[in-house]
Parts: sequence; C-alpha cells; structure tokens
Amino acid sequence: MSGLALRGLSKRFGELTAVEDVELELPEGKFISFLGPSGCGKTTLLRLIAGLEKPSAGRVVLDGEDITDVPTHRRNIGMVFQSLALFPHLTVGENITYGLRIRGTDRTARRARAEALLEAVHLPGVAERHVSQLSGGQRQRVAIARALALEPRLFLLDEPLSALDAKLREEMQVELRMLQQRLGITTVIVTHDQREAMTMSDLVVVMSTARVRQVGPPLEIYRNPANAFVADFIGTSNLIEAEVAKAAAGDPAVRVAGVRFAVERLPEGASAGDAVTLTIRPEDVHVLAAGENGPNRLAGRVSFVRDVGVSVETFVACDGITVVSIASPKDRPRVGQGDAAVVELPREACVVVGR
Repeated sequence: MSGLALRGLSKRFGELTAVEDVELELPEGKFISFLGPSGCGKTTLLRLIAGLEKPSAGRVVLDGEDITDVPTHRRNIGMVFQSLALFPHLTVGENITYGLRIRGTDRTARRARAEALLEAVHLPGVAERHVSQLSGGQRQRVAIARALALEPRLFLLDEPLSALDAKLREEMQVELRMLQQRLGITTVIVTHDQREAMTMSDLVVVMSTARVRQVGPPLEIYRNPANAFVADFIGTSNLIEAEVAKAAAGDPAVRVAGVRFAVERLPEGASAGDAVTLTIRPEDVHVLAAGENGPNRLAGRVSFVRDVGVSVETFVACDGITVVSIASPKDRPRVGQGDAAVVELPREACVVVGR
C-alpha cells in the first residue's frame, strides 16, 4: 500500500510515555499536520518516522515497506529542522547539494539540481551566495531545497516556520503548500499553530498527552470535533455544560440551564441524563434583542463587546454561562454592553461530545 502507516507505535523514555499506541494510515502525496500543544508527543512521533528514535513498540511502514529497523540515512526521507542546520561556511548551492556530493554526483549535475530547486522555492540566482547573506525567510527556502535535493519519498518538517515573524510565516505557509502541491510529495509537518495546520493540510492529526485524539480534513475537524479537547484547541469554541434530554419523537436534544436545545446528533451510546458538552463556534452564535423568543435560544445580558475592526465579539452572560458570538461589522448585533439579549444556537451548528 502506498503512503505512510504507523502501527501501534509507542515510545517511552524511562517512566515517561511520549507516544502511546499510535495507529495511522497517511495517504501518499498528501500534506499532513501533526498538531497539538507543546509536550504532546508530535515531535517524538516525527523522529520515530525519520528513524532518529527507536520505537518501544510498533512498526513504521512506508509504501508497503517496513522501515522500522532501517537506518535513517537509508530511508530516503528529507527533513527540515526547526534550527534549519545550514552549513555557514558553504554557499547556498553547496548547502543544497551537500547530500548529492556525498553520494558522488558529478559537479555539473549538482549545479543543475541546485538551480532547479532554487527556481522551485523562488530563489533563483543565489547559488553562489553564503547563507549568512540571506534573510530568515530565504534561509528557510534553502533548507527546504536541501531536503528535497535527494528526491525523498517522504518530506518531514519539525516546526520549520516558528522562528519567522508573523507576516513572513503566513507567506511561507502558502508557498510551502503550493510547492508540495506542485511536487506531489508526501509531507508531514509538526506544528502547534492551528492556523498553520488549517492553511496547509489535507489531513490534520490532533494530539494531546501522547495520543492521537482525532484525524481528518481541517474543516471536518473544525466543524465536527470528536471531543472537548479538539473543540477547544482548534480555533475558538463555546464549551457549554449540558445533559442529554429525554427523546421527543426521536429528536436528539440536550438541556442547558433547564432549556431544551435540539441538536443534530448525540455521542454514541448517550442516554437521558448523561452529562455532555455542547460545543458551538462563536461565528455560529446569533445575538438577538431581548424578547425575541424561539427554539434553541437562551436569555441573558451582554457583559462585554470587543470590536477589533474586522469582527465584533459579543459576550453574553446567561444564567452563569458566558456565550461568545463573533460577527462581521455589517452583521453587528443591535445590543450593547449591559443590554438584555438572547443568544440563539442553531441546531445544525451544535456539536455534542462526551465530557
């Protein structure tokens, strides 16, 4: 089978479990993000794939070949580290073709490969410069070109953009994604930046405390989080304590502060009275004037309004629960701080997960 498969992969350092029983099937030619907070095991998982760490249990299979015991230098994997690790005494071209020189590739072929890769990363004409003459973003491109020089069958990146300023980082996210699409190389990146993962990925692997919590396309994970951790970590979400309501004509529902809220579905196996968490994205919450009663609505009072220009955030306190709404300026709610208000949580936007 083409692609990367991790089968029961675990890594322990003494009594510390860094990666626990990871089962993943990652398709060929896709851009995959390992996303999670610091210390969740994502970099260790990347190092296990690269062969820089030996697993305590499990196997790594690439394109149908078990490479668990294959040394790193024989796996044909390109990797870009957070530190970039470029050679300061070499030119840009020499950095890019260093691996080719070790393999005995002749100088003409090395020069042609360097020029082609520099074109691919939008840095033509800098092969003779030293890396000290380049900006941070340019060095990043050189590191990527070097990792691709040996035509690897898998491309691994360990938070390669974290040292860049915010604007350049976002530019590089787009460039890196477009490069991957042109080359069609299977790529795995480690990041703790949700926006970065959403921008670049075909598939996101969300991790916490050494385990995989959810795998799926970015929008699927954003719209249908599997649990409260994913809902809270990916973007911004209202997490509201609720309990499963008794079924009415087969319609799934929960109760929040005594009010019944219709939802699309309940967690598998949930029954009446079970404690659950209702999650809803702020952009899906509607804030209405007091007295506009209806289904899936909760009365409250506006406790704070934050206008940041491109959006308006409205905080509504409802019987001990604070619900946040985000709207565009043209859809700004017709209420102000201190006003009585009603929040509407549309049925189709309500996702219920177990606690």
